[in-house]
Amino acid sequence: MAMAGPTDPDVDPKTPVAVDNSGIRGRLDRFRATRTGALTLKIVVGTIGGAMVIGGLIMVPFPGPGWLVVFAGLALLATEFSWAHRVLEFAKRYVTIATDWLKRQNWAVRIIAGVLTFAVAFAIVWGCLKLTLGFDMVEYGLNFLNPK
Repeated sequence: MAMAGPTDPDVDPKTPVAVDNSGIRGRLDRFRATRTGALTLKIVVGTIGGAMVIGGLIMVPFPGPGWLVVFAGLALLATEFSWAHRVLEFAKRYVTIATDWLKRQNWAVRIIAGVLTFAVAFAIVWGCLKLTLGFDMVEYGLNFLNPK
């Protein structure tokens, strides 16, 4: 179905235009049309998006897609909550600034940044394992390297 836009010279702007509600946006708009549907959608999106953000933050120090899951959760939350949209835009802006800054640096600075990132991730993983499971991976690694 062809849709007339505001710049279409063949259509009078006061004439109602047929809207295609067959896609996901149409379904969500029909769902949001009622108070119950809008509240239900906010609850579902908030629960799933919040779980994704929390799960992603838990995954950040471990190998895997932690930050990807955090940003995906924020993107989902941003579909219903304006605060999440602002947080997502803020994060995208500062990640881009930091990435562009790091690209302009020489290799020594990049290597130092990588080593510091690895050290922080290692410390977080070590602390999580030590505090939750009582497993000291440094001690285990030293015992592995120097068997008695």
